[in-house]
Amino acid sequence: MTVQMSWEDVCARRLERHALSVPSKDGCAEVAAGMGGVHAQVMTAAELGIGLRMDGVTRADVRRALWEERSLVKAHGPRGTVHVLPARDLPMWVAALSALPPAPSPFQDGVRMTAEQTEEVIAAIEGAVDEADLTVDELTEAVVERAGPWAGDLVMPAFQTLWPRWRQAMGQAGQRGAMCFGPMRGRKVTYSSPRRLVPDFQPAPADAALGWLVRSYLHAFGPSTSDRFAHWLGTPSGWAADLFASLDLERVEVEGTEAWVAAGDTELPVDAPRGVRLLPYFDVYAYRVGNQPPELLYPGNAGERALRGNFQLLLVDGVVAGLWHQRRSGRRIDVTAEPLVTLTKAQHADLEEQVERVAHVLEATKTTLTIGPVTVGGHA
Repeated sequence: MTVQMSWEDVCARRLERHALSVPSKDGCAEVAAGMGGVHAQVMTAAELGIGLRMDGVTRADVRRALWEERSLVKAHGPRGTVHVLPARDLPMWVAALSALPPAPSPFQDGVRMTAEQTEEVIAAIEGAVDEADLTVDELTEAVVERAGPWAGDLVMPAFQTLWPRWRQAMGQAGQRGAMCFGPMRGRKVTYSSPRRLVPDFQPAPADAALGWLVRSYLHAFGPSTSDRFAHWLGTPSGWAADLFASLDLERVEVEGTEAWVAAGDTELPVDAPRGVRLLPYFDVYAYRVGNQPPELLYPGNAGERALRGNFQLLLVDGVVAGLWHQRRSGRRIDVTAEPLVTLTKAQHADLEEQVERVAHVLEATKTTLTIGPVTVGGHA
């Protein structure tokens, strides 16, 4: 008999899996695993995203997990974007991402590298970071020395300037485990080798890794569909449908609509979804890109207001119900929250508690909360 779920059931399940209903006590790596990876294009947002899901944790604790304990690793994840992942899961991530259908190059003739050149660059990157952590300028020198002067041609458009040709292969090199990120050197990003940072690192078999990735996705975001999985991962829908069909998944219905979970993973939280939660920049990629459908996740005017940029989201009972923004001045943080629904007294108290948690994670000593319109643009 097919398991029936309501949208409220799904919200409660996702809040629990993302450690948003009750803070996790299991460590930073468990939080990152439960989210299907933490988007880390801006590292301070990743630190806040993890910290808000745990009691008593600050950004210093997240950094310690990354650079001292090595329970986390900063690497290229879904869609080639920078993520913080559990170090123990990196062999699975690398194997699964390496097995994805190749995406077409966005670069034109004269800029785009050939398949052979891409392989040369990835090998050059892997060899260079195997010896030491390198800044991007140091890595450019090493790649050009190993692959040839053509790799350093300034032809790749980026941020109103031109980058050397080899940099178009960075995401692919990261997804294949040729490199990951190392600790900051002052204000400069460094690149490292997972073989130096993760003990006994070795990519897993591809078939096993792809099955693991689907089940991990469904654990974090299910019930879901192959189309939504393809959207989250940035792959063709047909390929994702074939992958789903090859696995032992369980069909469920969410208010009459077909969706899937890992076989046997139909348990639901006892309590209904409740409470106000704040999601930082880029955290929305985990909660929004993975979670669907948008008409239920963004009810009323939330879609029109919140989907026009990378805003920080205010959740009420698991659905998007507002925006928020913080401004820092020394050890003080001023938060503006813009609810798109009328908050109850209990929900306002939840919001105040969330603001205090933001301050704690960011190691601020004073906070203010203003209820009013968020006037900054997305990712301000």
